Amino acid sequence: MTDSPASASRSSPLVELRHISKLFVRSPDLAARVAQKLGAAVSTETVHAVDDVSLTIARGEIVGLVGESGCGKSTLGRLAVGLYAPTSGQRFWYGEETGGAPGKQTERLAIDELPASERQAIQIRMQMVFQDASASLNPRMRVGAAISEAPLAHGLIKRQDREDWLAQLMRRVGLDPSLAERYPHQFSGGQRARLGIARALAVQPEFIVCDEAVAALDVSIQAQIINLFMQLRADLGLTYLFISHDLGVVRHISDRVVVMYLGRIVEVASAADIFERRHHPYTRALIAELPSLSQRHRVYQPVQGEPPSPIHPPKGCHFHPRCPFARAECITERPALREIAPGHWSACVLEP
Repeated sequence: MTDSPASASRSSPLVELRHISKLFVRSPDLAARVAQKLGAAVSTETVHAVDDVSLTIARGEIVGLVGESGCGKSTLGRLAVGLYAPTSGQRFWYGEETGGAPGKQTERLAIDELPASERQAIQIRMQMVFQDASASLNPRMRVGAAISEAPLAHGLIKRQDREDWLAQLMRRVGLDPSLAERYPHQFSGGQRARLGIARALAVQPEFIVCDEAVAALDVSIQAQIINLFMQLRADLGLTYLFISHDLGVVRHISDRVVVMYLGRIVEVASAADIFERRHHPYTRALIAELPSLSQRHRVYQPVQGEPPSPIHPPKGCHFHPRCPFARAECITERPALREIAPGHWSACVLEP
């Protein structure tokens, strides 16, 4: 496969999103339909949540996904694990070694085109950890039952082995097994985050999407959960797509960073390159406002202007209405991701 902004050389690629788009169509409500019958011009509203995104994640890699609220990060994460069906584009799962020549990879698998049984077998190897763990847990179900429900249903564990398996899993995520008979509301925020991780690990995944998984936690608890993610990666060989608005966390945990703006990827590079040699004006604006001990006395200046509506995104470069370097071509032409340095890609016409 030819290198692309989505590729990485650390190890075998595991997940690929190819030209993925997701549109959410909002039909007219009752009042709008009545107005339409009376002759008013009423149209459906289409939100362009993800717009022709391609991304490849290598096996064992941690990819940080950053951008402003509403840029499509969470939607892209849900597309990656199959919680949303794409409007267009494909998901691929590959990197499996064949039983023949050592190191040879099987042909990439278009997940959503496989038979249901094969698709399900791959699908459970992709899991998601959500920001609000309490909302993702059934409040009427004891946490031990919630964690073990999926592996029992998929035949990954036997019912007679459930207690020993559950105790081992809870210890792995830093929880006392004696807490398995409690309900979600009886846990603290940090404990619920660990429960969310345990439930994701229960089906033995290879790829986990972490959607703002530490955003609602105190800083000290954030550090503990991040360290847990790193330890699990080392122990289990996990691959992560780590979605966050906290650039400091992303810088600490990620191998590569992907920057999104209004449904599109605008820059991809190693974490070091993103923070030290960022190129796209949007990335520059985001990182310029990171707290720094070396710059204590300065006036906070957010990215100028308001994000355009995803219902009516601007033509050309989506960032051009807010970009101080915009040219005439930025208004009419969509910039393609181009490699400006080895492994560093940017969707901007500016020279490196």
